[in-house]
Amino acid sequence: MLTFAKLAVVALFTTTVLAGKRGLCWTYCGFTDLSLSSDPGVFNNGDGEVVAIYDYETYAPPSTNGNGGLGFIGMQRCTDCSSSPIADLASRQAAQGWATVFTLNEPDINGITPSQAASWYIQYINPLAIKKALPAVTSSTTSGEGLSWVSQMISACAGRCYFDYINLHWYGASFAAFQSYIQSAHSQFPNYQLVITEFALQNPSGGQAAQVAFFQQAFAFLDGASYVQLYFPFVATSPALFQEYNPNGAAYVGTGSCLYNNDGSPSAVGNLMY
Repeated sequence: MLTFAKLAVVALFTTTVLAGKRGLCWTYCGFTDLSLSSDPGVFNNGDGEVVAIYDYETYAPPSTNGNGGLGFIGMQRCTDCSSSPIADLASRQAAQGWATVFTLNEPDINGITPSQAASWYIQYINPLAIKKALPAVTSSTTSGEGLSWVSQMISACAGRCYFDYINLHWYGASFAAFQSYIQSAHSQFPNYQLVITEFALQNPSGGQAAQVAFFQQAFAFLDGASYVQLYFPFVATSPALFQEYNPNGAAYVGTGSCLYNNDGSPSAVGNLMY
């Protein structure tokens, strides 16, 4: 018998009945040479913990094994991208059959106002008859950024934006800070499920060991939070690819949170996904 939580996850995808909350944040690292890319199917071992994958685009993730049997979630990460043109959003969704869409990557720090985002969302995202997430925001506490940006967008929508999820990113120094942020988001938006689509410690001095300790606590907390629908630890790539294709990101987060080793096997963090 399906529980309410399991039914909610089923609605995210088109076929497989899945009950887990974990997903792969699949960056562009290695996209230019699939021989360098990893296999997302490594984490699809049948236990149902890892259920989703997204790649910041509206096309399926380039890899050595497609989406690895995981539920793909399309993302329109910018208002109109050359790689994911807004004019192709509806047709790509219909052709690929994904049942959830993520929208706009960190507009709160990228010069998109809440009112601009609301108008764009009403025009292009509302018409999609699938599950929808509001734009993914940072954990900045600066006025007009982070959760306050989300609140301002919802106000600008004036009831005309149809959405299911609040989408969050977080980087910081401790599990306590992460837990406080997630709980604060839930308190501010109690009527909506949360998806956390990027999170990790910010380049901890303890490296991978510190990330492992953090994710052990974070996974247990998120699994037990009924208001969290999905979460995606950052990042589903290897240290070598992360440093080569996104050196600024690797410097900001460190490579200790990578889910893969350089040989494509699960890292110490990756092994927590099972």
